[in-house]
Amino acid sequence: MLRPIRTLAAAAAALALVSACNSASTNGASAGGPDGASGISRGVSADSIKVGGIVSMTSAGGYSKKDTDLGARARYLRANAEGGVHGRRIDYLGAEDDGQDPAKNLAAARKLVQQDKVFAVSPMSSVTFSGADFLEQEKVPTFGWGTLPSFCGPRHIYGFNGCLVPSPGGTLNQTWPEGIAQVLGGASGRSVAIIANDSDAGKFGIRTFQQGFASAGFRVAYAKASVPATAVPSDWSAYVKEILAADGGKAPDAVISVMQTPGNIGLFTALKRSGYQGLLSDPTDYDPGLLAKDATRQALDGVYVLLQFQPFESADPKMAQFKADIKAASGGQDVPLNMHMLTGYMSADLFLSIAREAGKDLTVESFQAAAQGFSDTGTLVGDRALPKGQKDSFGCGALVRLTNGAYEVAVPFACHEPIPFT
Repeated sequence: MLRPIRTLAAAAAALALVSACNSASTNGASAGGPDGASGISRGVSADSIKVGGIVSMTSAGGYSKKDTDLGARARYLRANAEGGVHGRRIDYLGAEDDGQDPAKNLAAARKLVQQDKVFAVSPMSSVTFSGADFLEQEKVPTFGWGTLPSFCGPRHIYGFNGCLVPSPGGTLNQTWPEGIAQVLGGASGRSVAIIANDSDAGKFGIRTFQQGFASAGFRVAYAKASVPATAVPSDWSAYVKEILAADGGKAPDAVISVMQTPGNIGLFTALKRSGYQGLLSDPTDYDPGLLAKDATRQALDGVYVLLQFQPFESADPKMAQFKADIKAASGGQDVPLNMHMLTGYMSADLFLSIAREAGKDLTVESFQAAAQGFSDTGTLVGDRALPKGQKDSFGCGALVRLTNGAYEVAVPFACHEPIPFT
């Protein structure tokens, strides 16, 4: 059954953007604490705030989140153009590449803190976050996409759209199941198959989405984290065979893939070749760059993609501002937009918003105090509130569909009532 939906109120305030100038002016304070002589935190000087990022710019499978860095640069560039944060410019060092490697992720975190002396890490975007314990220990405010457990609970780590992988006692974002129910005309009597990679993240995704789709009224006919996480299968026939017989010997009404683009392309292509006529959906393939190749465009044609932010096709003034900011950060060039850009942009935006609330005397302590009572409304990810967002998601999203080589909004951006995670 569909839950009540409340549409977000549009806000008139424009989002701001950002820069990547390296500055030598930094205080050499110890990790997370103020300098005894000046009272200024590590990474904060009289006229700048030093920030770095950690992003999977490369990976063994060829998947890249490199545009997350561009999105963050865009947001910081605009912030600096508007006078910075209480007169301090953002000295964005750019993102370290962790290659989706846990060892490199931790090494990047250590470098940013111990060598570069950053005040904050924003964005952090990877499928691994082995540096989380170190960053929390060093009291480094860190911002990224809350798709990993480390974004749910630690005091200094924040998801730009909240906590998306909660512990029992938290809540689950219902955007995906409620959106699919709208597309199908209701969930009653409908079945879904959910498939993910054989990894910790994949297993957790199966657990959460299985509960979410069942709560929305779907029959979950298949839910497995069975696809190898380290390499894309060359033969999908075994997976397709299982899925097509999952609903009592027949195909489910929808196949939900919790995988990255290479896996989705392989699975969806195989399902289509088998004659599958049901709905296909994933949370990653909102990227105009994917449409450049015929094979990729055909594989993703008709697929519904989950977004947890306003679609690029939205007429919201804040989306127009985002596009202008990305263009400015790209040297005036019109570049294809993708969700990684938005991830970096909104990670930077949340950091900047809290830093402004912290006031002129910026320390880790003043930043954390501001975060504990922070809230705003009508952003590109909906209404934000902390510390709620360190336990729950902000509950908002949309679905877009690739049709004839172009994305179109299938379910408009809205907020859904979350459900308890057990």
